[in-house]
Amino acid sequence: MREQDGSVSVIVAAIVAAMVVLGLGAADLARVLVAASRAQTAADAASLAAAQELALPSDRSPQEIAAEYAARNAAELVRCECEEGGLEAAVDVVMPVGPLLLFADDRMVRTSARAVVETG
Repeated sequence: MREQDGSVSVIVAAIVAAMVVLGLGAADLARVLVAASRAQTAADAASLAAAQELALPSDRSPQEIAAEYAARNAAELVRCECEEGGLEAAVDVVMPVGPLLLFADDRMVRTSARAVVETG
């Protein structure tokens, strides 16, 4: 019986270590999902702002407006298909995920959105 006393400690230590790794992985996954949601919000805002600029032009370009709205939401505009005179704005934005516990911190989330102005 004395020979098996230490084996329980090893098993418990392994289970605790596995639970810690799973917890850290879950925290990283949650951070990525939050970043993806925030990036989608930024893309939606940028595409809607660009579409509004196409429908009701001012002295600024749709790309400039889209970049501003992406930046207001902590994202960076990487593509804006917003043709002057058109009624459709399609954008792509990227956003850093932030510090992760198990993986490298240089992860980025990329998302896109499209807004169309309907007339009549």
